[in-house]
Amino acid sequence: MIQNHKIEKRGEGSKLSELRVGQKAKVLLIDMINQKLKRQLLEMGLTKGTTLEIKRIAPMGDPVCLFFRGYELSVRKKDLEKIIVEVL
Repeated sequence: MIQNHKIEKRGEGSKLSELRVGQKAKVLLIDMINQKLKRQLLEMGLTKGTTLEIKRIAPMGDPVCLFFRGYELSVRKKDLEKIIVEVL
């Protein structure tokens, strides 16, 4: 069962995968071993300092739809675990 509680660690680093629909955050660090995926995310504008919002989460919890820089991007939840954010 997917829980709907929000992460409230304002000002602290949290994994992007822990956020819930409607929460906003600022990217602090993208710490991925997969350099190809990291480069793709950076090229799409998901860079340090970017403010984003969780728009939707698929019914089975994966993928997660992010909204930033005027467009939506769906990312696998396991990849979001490597992105550290500050909850706004």
